[in-house]
Amino acid sequence: MAVKMEGVYLGNKRIELTHTDSGTKITTAAPKDNNGDGSSFSPTDLCTASLGACMMTIIGIVAEKRGFSVDGMRMTVEKEMVASPTRRIGTITVAIHLPAAMTPEQREWAERGAQTCPVHHSLHPDVEARISFLYDV
Repeated sequence: MAVKMEGVYLGNKRIELTHTDSGTKITTAAPKDNNGDGSSFSPTDLCTASLGACMMTIIGIVAEKRGFSVDGMRMTVEKEMVASPTRRIGTITVAIHLPAAMTPEQREWAERGAQTCPVHHSLHPDVEARISFLYDV
């Protein structure tokens, strides 16, 4: 089943995106380092955040199916752009913070599940993804 989204140019390098099934809206803006004001997520910020969110979603699915909790899970992501040969995301660093009480088996399930994230598998092979799992929640 296809998911439809729509975008409207608002001017000043800002786009309003609408998820048509839910009506949820997100506004993007060009980043400061690319002629924008950086007032919102840039499209590449959304790509970067999507990787972390996707990995967390898969971990949540695994935890639910296996009967353990990942309540309090959080993540941080950082992106580094490269300019050559064309401007693109060069590196995405993801740190997923999980409950310290997880057993070794639960940790293995979570980490293995996160690696199956569709966003991760959709990234170009030239994008370096640095992923760490921290058990500190």
